[in-house]
Amino acid sequence: MKNRTASKAARGALLAAAALLVAGTAPAQATAQDSRSGTWLYLTVTKGDARSSDTRGTLLLCDPPQGHGRAAEACAELAAVDGDLAAIPPRKGFCPMLYAPVTAHARGEWNGRPVEYTETFSNGCVMAGRTGSVFALDS
Repeated sequence: MKNRTASKAARGALLAAAALLVAGTAPAQATAQDSRSGTWLYLTVTKGDARSSDTRGTLLLCDPPQGHGRAAEACAELAAVDGDLAAIPPRKGFCPMLYAPVTAHARGEWNGRPVEYTETFSNGCVMAGRTGSVFALDS
């Protein structure tokens, strides 16, 4: 009887975990800390092509700014464009003509509004020039 009860409990836990994954819920940290403000982004940067497994990610919270080394700058840049990553003004300067693709992805909420952004850039310099501090995850 004990084994059957333990087995049912384990199955129930696995089904609940699978349901959360399928639903595409926000990271647990975001729901616990920022449910009151609705301003958070889960950011990832993937180096290489679509088959690459070199991905880094972090949760950016903006009230107060935290999540990566340049969170305050990233939150200020996002606030200036009301959370629209595509509207961040490009930085001046030049980047090398080196093809080393990186894909930037953001998913979350800005002031309660859903945010979804994905773009592949020819290299990290071009990404930094177009997205400012938002995807500066190495800092």
